[in-house]
Amino acid sequence: MKKAIVYTVVFLFIQVVASSLVQLGWMAWKGADARLDATGMVVTMTIFSVATLCVFLRTRWAELSRAWLLTHPWFVLFWCVLAALGTIIPSSCLQEMLPELPNIVENEFDMILRNRMGYFVIGLLAPFVEEVVFRGAVLRALLRCWPGHVWRSILVSAVLFSAAHLNPAQLPHTLLAGVLLGWFYSRTGSIIPGVVFHWVNNTVAYVVYNIYPDPKLKLVDLFGSEVHVAMAVAFSLCILLPALFQLNLWMRQAEPMDISKKATVTRK
Repeated sequence: MKKAIVYTVVFLFIQVVASSLVQLGWMAWKGADARLDATGMVVTMTIFSVATLCVFLRTRWAELSRAWLLTHPWFVLFWCVLAALGTIIPSSCLQEMLPELPNIVENEFDMILRNRMGYFVIGLLAPFVEEVVFRGAVLRALLRCWPGHVWRSILVSAVLFSAAHLNPAQLPHTLLAGVLLGWFYSRTGSIIPGVVFHWVNNTVAYVVYNIYPDPKLKLVDLFGSEVHVAMAVAFSLCILLPALFQLNLWMRQAEPMDISKKATVTRK
């Protein structure tokens, strides 16, 4: 448990340091009263992401491996994509039903999502970095700390993942997503399913925001009526539930023996 908390604190510390350094450089360049614009935010997130990867991979708190990919898990990845698509509307509906929570990073997200390079950090870098940290390091440490208590580890990692976003408005969605992402990792031992799911989720968010840039947009505004919203939720569940069922059937960890055989065949 200690390691999981330390990893989360280090993740946040790197973020604070990166933000502070970029802000200082920005002020030195633009003037003492200058505030970061969209470009500055993209630069900040890029530096933070690269620094985080360097720290977590260099210390081997998280490790990258091709072993799971060698099992040819294409069905799993396909169903991960569908599961991600199926969660978006139900999760948004649930969030709208809950009391409104403060969105303390709304302006920052608005700037990043409106920027062309914003997709690079939101859609590509963030999914990979967050999976490396919160599944590849945090959840792995919890699973080792509590062997035999997989769901306790998943839930704690999901709470830490959600808390690390430092934005109450994202709490319901990130908590539910954290549980699913943790389940993927616990079943496969790989961050790849989580990266794919995370990438689809963030990509849809980026596209939708640029089509409908109003941050106060509700599902009823998008679909026209409460009945249509209910139909959209039902349709999404018809995608999500079969996807979860298929994932439960297909997800498995790489088998060391199979991998060694594959390597032998490749060498021949």
